[in-house]
Amino acid sequence: MPISPEEISWDEYFMQIAYLVAQRSKCLRRRVGAVIVKDRRILSTGYNGPPKGFPHCSEIGCIRDALNMASGSRHELCWGLHAEQNAIIQAAVFGVSIKGATMYVTNYPCIICAKMIVNAEISELVYAEGYPDPASEIIFKKSNVQVRKYKPKFKISLMETNVSEHY
Repeated sequence: MPISPEEISWDEYFMQIAYLVAQRSKCLRRRVGAVIVKDRRILSTGYNGPPKGFPHCSEIGCIRDALNMASGSRHELCWGLHAEQNAIIQAAVFGVSIKGATMYVTNYPCIICAKMIVNAEISELVYAEGYPDPASEIIFKKSNVQVRKYKPKFKISLMETNVSEHY
């Protein structure tokens, strides 16, 4: 049964968009999407993937898989940028201030992204799924960023972003 527009909260609206953005990722491990919003307006989006002009892991293979790296560890070994990083970078490239904005992200940020979110002066983070990096929790607890877990009202098929579950 279709969902009527009156039933969709702003959190649901922006998180669904984050999951849609995640579908652009070609990461072999996990597709992640981020949306930065202020005053109910989208300022920037990002998904995880390699720098511009670099081949995607779907073309060359995943170095983290090749090295048998656990999720949430040794982020520097991956060619890709995280969705949060790309959303912040896109805002910077186009001269859009994200100070005081809310970031919706499909997965809880790693420590590197947590530090970037704090320094970008994003005021609120809304995440949907967990991520194994307890160090980022310490960063957020010592910051002014309000962090809350998204609680979906509806099950949406786009919300499945862990690629390994699909294949």
